[in-house]
Amino acid sequence: MRRFITIICPVIAGVIAAAGLTGTARAAAPEQVSDYYGQRLSWSACGNGYECTTLNVPLNYTKPAGKRIKIAMIRLPATGKRIGSIVLNFGGPGASGIDRLAADKTFMSDSIRRRFDVVSFDPRGVGRSSPVRCLDTLRMDAMLSSDRTPDDRAEVALRKLWDKEFAKACKANSGKELLAHVGTYEAARDMDVMRSALGDRGLTYLGLSYGTYLGARYADLFPTRIRAMVLDGAMDPSLTSSEESRAQTTGFGVATESFLRDCFKADDCPFGKHSVSAAEKRLAALLKRADRAPLRNTYDGRQVTEAVVRTGLNAALYSTAGWPHLRAALTDAFKGDGTKLLLLADGYNGRLPDGTYVNETEAFLAINCVDHPEMRCPHWPVKGTTFARKVHAKGSPPIVVVGTTRDPATPYKQARALAAQLSKGVLLTNDADGHTAYSGGASCLDRQIDRYLITAKAPRPGACAGRGGRA
Repeated sequence: MRRFITIICPVIAGVIAAAGLTGTARAAAPEQVSDYYGQRLSWSACGNGYECTTLNVPLNYTKPAGKRIKIAMIRLPATGKRIGSIVLNFGGPGASGIDRLAADKTFMSDSIRRRFDVVSFDPRGVGRSSPVRCLDTLRMDAMLSSDRTPDDRAEVALRKLWDKEFAKACKANSGKELLAHVGTYEAARDMDVMRSALGDRGLTYLGLSYGTYLGARYADLFPTRIRAMVLDGAMDPSLTSSEESRAQTTGFGVATESFLRDCFKADDCPFGKHSVSAAEKRLAALLKRADRAPLRNTYDGRQVTEAVVRTGLNAALYSTAGWPHLRAALTDAFKGDGTKLLLLADGYNGRLPDGTYVNETEAFLAINCVDHPEMRCPHWPVKGTTFARKVHAKGSPPIVVVGTTRDPATPYKQARALAAQLSKGVLLTNDADGHTAYSGGASCLDRQIDRYLITAKAPRPGACAGRGGRA
């Protein structure tokens, strides 16, 4: 998934990296990292038909003889005549590719499963790959429920305190050396070492959401080492962080309107007035109510604050599958019970039933701290990395970019922009709601992508335009 900046950025106002060019932006010569290329992966069974392994990579590509880290990988072996491997990144940044692939064998179609080993991984700093760690459970609970739109001096002071506390905890529990080297630039270099270790002359890749940003950066670094690449739910790498945030605000506004219009048709819709403007005012009133005093929670002892309500709302807008859950959560919330909104927020924040957190939120913040130096971060312990704004990937084969017209997290115009930037970008349009398109019910679009991945022959631009991607 794509983490929504409109939710997270206010949490860390002042936490994202200070500007500056670090050594990670200067690539080591190929011969300096040659020892990492061609390494043989030792796969072993890890349950339910999956195989797992680790890949050795340098922590710092400018010092490849220095500290090594391991990138955790998972695969489903091809069931038929094998072409090679297809590498997946499901988004984030910070999401575990291992957990996502392990949870759903059916994500890739049977035709892809027959011809490819389906491979995913936890990028550096994530999950099982030298994970970034910062706050303990109680402090994570407190930070994520704290006011992101402070209304008075006390709330402003508390917001600044959490900014400082988070950065301090990340430094203490992860170390400056790791924090300096968890960005997308080095993750893209890891993928090229991975491609070599998988035995593929050219990378076959499907990136979703943030995975499109990672894939685009790979394409710019290694354009001639691509066999086929699909970037679904595309981010526009030319946007600044503030531009991205504004775009997402608009995107979630569009998604909210789509949810409301659908809600008005349902018997369990909690809005008495079937008017978008009236319903939006009621949602705004709910947020103000939670800001004044937290909603009830019958699940545990936490408070359902305005921040929790907002996270629960936006989390459910990522997919139309979440809309029935959001209707039920709002029905309760309008009566003062925020339990279901809290559980929606927990799912987004990676809070497990035992109260612990996966490290997705921490990794998300740490990766952005080195990827986006234009965002201020007075307390962050390392400097960010400067990237070229646009991605061209001159010399690459055709790269397929997929955009969904009412995508809340990566608005459709970003897919258009990325396809136009790439020297051989091909845009496919999915006229639908929700974040990303592949394996989401757009059968025509899925067939076009599968055909391209198998044959490496690009589809016609716009081949599946139409409601739900069906044509």
